[in-house]
Amino acid sequence: MLKLYHGSNVRIERINLLVGHVNKDFGKGFYLTTLKEQAEAMANRKARLYIDAVPVVTEFNFDDSCLANNDLNIKIFEGVSEEWAEFIFENRRASETGYSHNYDIVIGPVADDGVVMQLDRYEMGKITLQQLVEELRFRKLNNQYYFGTEKAIKYLTVV
Repeated sequence: MLKLYHGSNVRIERINLLVGHVNKDFGKGFYLTTLKEQAEAMANRKARLYIDAVPVVTEFNFDDSCLANNDLNIKIFEGVSEEWAEFIFENRRASETGYSHNYDIVIGPVADDGVVMQLDRYEMGKITLQQLVEELRFRKLNNQYYFGTEKAIKYLTVV
């Protein structure tokens, strides 16, 4: 079992994949992290968006045994790479292009504001994909776990 955290302005009792937003790093889905501090920061950000909202971090147990079997379609990015950057670039443009992938779970680095700025430079043609990856390679990026299907969220239990 692996502890994962989700930051929001509400406690999550039941995951509803329909409320996810498009144009996220790994697509429309439910996002968690192994880093409680990262979830707390996200909860604070979400709470600031609404009047009288309170930041809430919901803890989950993730049955990560699924990572070793072939029950789910899983993509793991070990770090910053051209493949990771292209994947994020495509997902962040999904509402314009209709892009979608067929992964149940995706694990990898978070594209924070600094990464998004570099992605914008890449999209404008100011840097190449190789330059983008090189500029991001030494950044300390937090992690994220994307769950995009009902089949995947069955491996999560609210604590």
